[in-house]
Amino acid sequence: MTESASAAIPKKSGAVGEMFEIVKTVLVALAIALVLRVVFFQPFTIPSASMEPNLYEGDYIVVSKYAYGWSRHSIPLSPPLFHGRIFERAPKRGDIVVFKLPRDTKVDYIKRVMGLPGDRIQVRGGVVYINGERVPRVQTGVVHEVENFTERDVQRYRETLPEGRSIMVNDYGPDGDLDNTSVMVVPDGHYFMMGDNRDNSMDSRLDASIGVGFVPAEDLVGKAEIILLSWKQGASLFKPWTWVMNLQPSRFFTLLH
Repeated sequence: MTESASAAIPKKSGAVGEMFEIVKTVLVALAIALVLRVVFFQPFTIPSASMEPNLYEGDYIVVSKYAYGWSRHSIPLSPPLFHGRIFERAPKRGDIVVFKLPRDTKVDYIKRVMGLPGDRIQVRGGVVYINGERVPRVQTGVVHEVENFTERDVQRYRETLPEGRSIMVNDYGPDGDLDNTSVMVVPDGHYFMMGDNRDNSMDSRLDASIGVGFVPAEDLVGKAEIILLSWKQGASLFKPWTWVMNLQPSRFFTLLH
């Protein structure tokens, strides 16, 4: 009896040790994933059409967290551990940026940086003016778009920003609700954001109480770098067949400009 009992002890100890190793491996993997998410990269899914024609609803993108340094918003749940940014680097005009909505930092937004601190921004007849200078744009054609399951023809333009960077934008026409604004001066430490789908974007053209307003540097989460995967409208987590049927391989691994 004694020999039998003593022989069983190593067996039990071995099972406990194996379980400990499994738990340790899982914890290490989670710790590595957390560090990667906080320090380097974070994935996001595009939920709306506000950044068409460059980002479409259903695109799954990767954002670099280190591009502008780190703030408390780099950490999940945005704990108030510190204020400002560590190793801060300023975004460039034209960058596509994920940021926290200033009036509700639980909400993530994605737009393009159009105004830097000190800039004077105005929109007249759908044309953007930066520091009194018109941003040149050339119409490249009319495209047929489907937005929120509604089809329409959309004018597409190539804009050239003051630093020479070119971007593509959509425009329904010169008389939209946000196609004419007053002159807005970007405060120090803030940025002016606009969606590329100019007539279907709630952005810095609207006051912070109802829209985005000026975005504090601290609220920047990171720079959108690449479309990793993409699904057409209608794909659903609860409809497994759409995971394959609605894939858009042509958009996979598209670098963002």
